[in-house]
Amino acid sequence: DAMDMEALKSRLLERAQTLGLVADTPEASIEAVLAHDVQVPEPTEEECRRAYAREPQRHGAQAIAEVDHILFAVTDATPIDLLRTRAELVLMRLHAEPAGFEAAAREYSNCPSGELGGNLGQLTREGCAAEFWQAIEQFGTDGLLPTLVHTRFGLHIVRVRRFIGGMTLPFEQVSQRVAQSLTQRAFLSALRAYAGDLSAETAG
Repeated sequence: DAMDMEALKSRLLERAQTLGLVADTPEASIEAVLAHDVQVPEPTEEECRRAYAREPQRHGAQAIAEVDHILFAVTDATPIDLLRTRAELVLMRLHAEPAGFEAAAREYSNCPSGELGGNLGQLTREGCAAEFWQAIEQFGTDGLLPTLVHTRFGLHIVRVRRFIGGMTLPFEQVSQRVAQSLTQRAFLSALRAYAGDLSAETAG
């Protein structure tokens, strides 16, 4: 909470004094302390190759999709079975009459994009819910997805206007990017542990 953050900031500034790393601003002093105290080793080539082998597509050219959707939002008070039935009926109607998508989005969607006929623009894996993107990528082409897509936001009818598949690049072309990703991940992990230790000292 805010009090914990203030205590942590105070502890970091004290540490800056101890190390003789006081800078022009508190933020710069804290950055200097973190650069001094939180260091991670560079990943080895073997570690990079293992990370690449686990997710080769993550380090290639990203897939892009231009997408429309109709959202049937779920809330605590929503009768989910009734909502699903309604969404499935609309989906069936759109499979029979695809040209009615924009009008259906304006009528039924609980997303602001409904006013635009459901248009979400261009999306990538990082730009939407994981389940949403997985359904788009598995479909892998243009058109109306055959089933509803379930996410934490609710039930979606999804239409892909255009899908451009990603390209897996060889390790040699992305090795630096893989190394940077591993270094960043290791730094964040070390930073969390460091902040936890400082918080414990402050509380003690």
